[in-house]
Amino acid sequence: MDQFLSDPPSCINEAGTWCQQIWQITGNEWLAGSANWLVAKPLHILLILVVAVLARYAIRKVIDRLTRAPVDEAENSDNGKLPALLRPLRERAPEVLGPLVIERRRQRAKTIGSVLKSLTSVVVFGLAFVLILGELGINLAPILASAGIVGVAIGFGAQNLVRDFLSGIFMMLEDQYGVGDIVDVGEAVGTVEAVGLRITTLRDLNGTVWYVRNGEVLRVGNSSQGYAVGVVDIPINYNTDVQRATTLLHDVAAEAAARPSIAPDVLEPPEVLGVENVTAEGTQLRLTVKVRPGRQWAVQRALRAEILPAFERAGFEPPLGRFYGNGVSGTGA
Repeated sequence: MDQFLSDPPSCINEAGTWCQQIWQITGNEWLAGSANWLVAKPLHILLILVVAVLARYAIRKVIDRLTRAPVDEAENSDNGKLPALLRPLRERAPEVLGPLVIERRRQRAKTIGSVLKSLTSVVVFGLAFVLILGELGINLAPILASAGIVGVAIGFGAQNLVRDFLSGIFMMLEDQYGVGDIVDVGEAVGTVEAVGLRITTLRDLNGTVWYVRNGEVLRVGNSSQGYAVGVVDIPINYNTDVQRATTLLHDVAAEAAARPSIAPDVLEPPEVLGVENVTAEGTQLRLTVKVRPGRQWAVQRALRAEILPAFERAGFEPPLGRFYGNGVSGTGA
């Protein structure tokens, strides 16, 4: 037994090994035999951690650069330029938002970048953790199986939270709506003030702030994309000459749409659709006009202000003695 303990480890004769180097430095058989655990494995683990930290840092810096709008060095500002990360993605921001487009892009790029950074941290440190366990000689199969079961349990318990985040991610990628858009999400209608992965913040016409969970949004009506349509309904008396009223409505609306106050918002000439509805009180004529997104309400009000006095001057009587001001309606006004 004493003879067996006194024999030096065989690894001291293997050139270039940690065992041989520790033996040459210390002359201690136990340290030389344990060199793999005391020196080699800790260095390997340290190397894995350093590489993981550097890789995460480098990837996050790349993401920061992709989510940051390019700066014009001459003016020292981004001038609303699109971040590189958003260029491959479709953008539906309406021009009418003006300066809000910059904030919309910034929030969208920041949120998508935050998701990418989180995924980077999970993937990089997850791989590093698995490699470290492998260095320690731990069997990974039971750990992975347990992690899978725990993940399923957590996912089932937090399914609403997961649904909110997934909905937020797809909403960001598809640019369904953003800061400054006027949207209808079912329970709330208003202007979008902030967009996050879990919550969208709206402010309605009364000033109330609504916090809407992204996972609860089943459909979104966006009034700020592409174009909008202003709708004005004019009530007239049964005895009114419909053809004459239609002609007057068309002429007044066309003249009003050409005024400098609303002309920049009008995309196409107003169109008189004719008789829209017949009620017990009278008949309704409908007028529509294609306008820039978000400007339909202002155009509707301007058209009413021109049409009603013109009808009064032409001698058209309101239905059943009602005033035109009480009978005019418009979508969303």
